[in-house]
Amino acid sequence: MSSNLQKVRVLESTGSWYKVLLHDGTVINARIPGKFRLSGKEETNPVAVGDWVDLSPVDDGTYQINTIHNRTNAVVRTATHGKKGKQIICANVDVACIVQSVKKPEYKLGLIDRFLAATYVYEESQPAIIINKADLADENDLELIQEWAPIYENLGIPVLVLSSESEKSINELKKFIGSKTVSFTGPSGVGKTTLMNALDSNLEHKTGEVSDWSNKGKHTTTFARLVPISNGGFIVDTPGIREFGIAEIDANELDLVFPDFNPHRENCKFYNCTHKHEPGCKVRDAVEQGAIYQSRYKSYLSMLNEVEEKEKRY
Repeated sequence: MSSNLQKVRVLESTGSWYKVLLHDGTVINARIPGKFRLSGKEETNPVAVGDWVDLSPVDDGTYQINTIHNRTNAVVRTATHGKKGKQIICANVDVACIVQSVKKPEYKLGLIDRFLAATYVYEESQPAIIINKADLADENDLELIQEWAPIYENLGIPVLVLSSESEKSINELKKFIGSKTVSFTGPSGVGKTTLMNALDSNLEHKTGEVSDWSNKGKHTTTFARLVPISNGGFIVDTPGIREFGIAEIDANELDLVFPDFNPHRENCKFYNCTHKHEPGCKVRDAVEQGAIYQSRYKSYLSMLNEVEEKEKRY
């Protein structure tokens, strides 16, 4: 194979094998040696979609990953199903999008806040919020979104309200993505794959319906994958998530990943204020005065309780 096997990109991880994109556009399969599995014991997946790696040929005609280049960033959550450590959803992205839908299933600001907190922990990627299925929105739905969207936009986080059924929406999304690498993370059924298919007519990835009885999406993407699109960009399509635990942050640092707290927490009476019950807390004052959105503070308390419980266990 004539293609350079140095610093090529991981497109997909299916457990034992990784699909890797070479410089000439060829896609090949590669394995990882055992040393990466051992050295990555704090991570459920030592090699992630979006990683830049070097390959070397193996005697049996296959290839293996022998170098993982340093990541500029990663979208990370705590491991699921009772496992310890962290799960790297994807790496080296320019924009990390949390994708939700107006309805079927309805968006949750708490999940959005958890995702945004994770992007502040692992810096260098621009977070963004996509609310899909705007075609299902009634006037009250749109008014509510218009109420909370400025809270995030004032923090420099774009909020896109889109419909995969609308050509205008898709053109807006194409312009937003450009030639960047953008990750789509969110629950099943919010239309991540449908949006991706609408962006490039050559893509025909499988989509699923939303269950009528549970109002939750059915998983159609089982492994994260980095997908080249025709305008020169890449999209990381990820499996649906229903929870997003925050990895690698201490309870006494959690307020640092809520930038809207910054102008207020510095004036708290106690330097180690948790903003839960201490007297002289300026964060709570700001919540009562409407300077900090109630749902943001509620998200903070939920995450703080989770981190404190984890610290007690370990």
